[in-house]
Amino acid sequence: MKTLLLLEDNADRIAGFEAVLADLGQDWRMQVWKDAPTMLLECADCFDQTALLSLDHDLVPEPGATVDPGTGLDLANYLAGHLPFCPVIIHSSNTDRSWSMHNELRFGGWNVERIGPLGEDWIPKSWLPKALEMIGQFERTVIFQKAADHQARARRALLSLEGLAIADAVGEMLSYRYAAAPRIIREGLVGGPWFRTDDSEMAISIVEILKLYGHIHQDALARRFAWRFERDQDRGYGKMTRMQLREIIAGAAWRPTAAAAFGGQGSMGNGGAMRVAPVGAYFADDLEKVAAEAELSALVTHTHPEGVAGTIAVAIAAATAWNVSTAPTDERARSFFETVLRFTPESQVRRGLVLASGTPTTVPVEAVAKALGNGFLITAPDTVPFALWCAAHNLDNYVEAISTTISGGGDCDTNAAIVGGIVALSAGPDSIPDDWRKSRERLPFWELVV
Repeated sequence: MKTLLLLEDNADRIAGFEAVLADLGQDWRMQVWKDAPTMLLECADCFDQTALLSLDHDLVPEPGATVDPGTGLDLANYLAGHLPFCPVIIHSSNTDRSWSMHNELRFGGWNVERIGPLGEDWIPKSWLPKALEMIGQFERTVIFQKAADHQARARRALLSLEGLAIADAVGEMLSYRYAAAPRIIREGLVGGPWFRTDDSEMAISIVEILKLYGHIHQDALARRFAWRFERDQDRGYGKMTRMQLREIIAGAAWRPTAAAAFGGQGSMGNGGAMRVAPVGAYFADDLEKVAAEAELSALVTHTHPEGVAGTIAVAIAAATAWNVSTAPTDERARSFFETVLRFTPESQVRRGLVLASGTPTTVPVEAVAKALGNGFLITAPDTVPFALWCAAHNLDNYVEAISTTISGGGDCDTNAAIVGGIVALSAGPDSIPDDWRKSRERLPFWELVV
């Protein structure tokens, strides 16, 4: 089945498109949205069968509607951040804005054309021939691999993302008062919105790719990282990541930029680990797949074996947190570390995890952070063992997990993001305080919708 996705609010035009649908070929169907926000929320679920998009710009609110219907430019901006997977026709009478849409998509590499809606029969005489021409010329290369239980997987990934993003924001807010974090959290945090950092921004891109493709499509992920960075660069991105993303924006391929980092050694930073928990959540029922997809996500920016090992460890930890959520409490930490160690490649990260697995909770957090590293060096070996120790011993208490993690100092926002993305999966959504949810900076338009 091939699908035409249509953004159009005029009933006569919609009927006109329906009248020519069969002329596009066999097995075509049409999905219509009359406002941009709803289309943005829902359209990705159709992309694996979409063969053509047709977008109007000016939209009139439906009778009784209480929200702005948006414009076609909202869709163009969204699509421009993804790999082209079908042709796009802009059928708007708003010439200026249709060119804005056209340019946004064209610069994003999309095959896009404008059709002026002139005359009563413009759909069969102008739009249809152009649609047939573009469909015939387009070669589909984007691979969608959504499993039958994609919706359930996406919900897990979104839960992990929410836990990650909130913890990231709390960690950033308390990073200079980390020693007092348990007391401050206990007494109540200040109202929001709480600023999220690059940890959340890059995790958002990962979840968007998983929701859209059902797997880590590296080219699409690199593009999404760069797209989000270009539009909001003040999120605390590391120096090397900023350099890589700017090169991608300028047209460089991501593979050589990642491989060239740090004199050709590749990055062993904690950036791959900080954003990967939703990958573990999405593939939680297949740990081999978790490790493979986590590695793919890391290599887009972190090619050093230590950076990859740290990323795999966190992804496996997230999957395991979900899988042990119903296990007896006294067995969870042991099972957690056993599973993580089984899948983490031999590395400094793994050796740190061995030490972490044998470190009891009776040891003060400050001493644990000193022994394992607390992210002060911004590397995976200096970050992941401590973060996973904090997660392993607080799998049923999200707030305590974040409080403990931040009190260890170091790279507080990244440590907390790693732990939050893991523990939310074991402790569950109800473990996240409602006032924390209300105070956090909002996630993108598709927030928690699958």
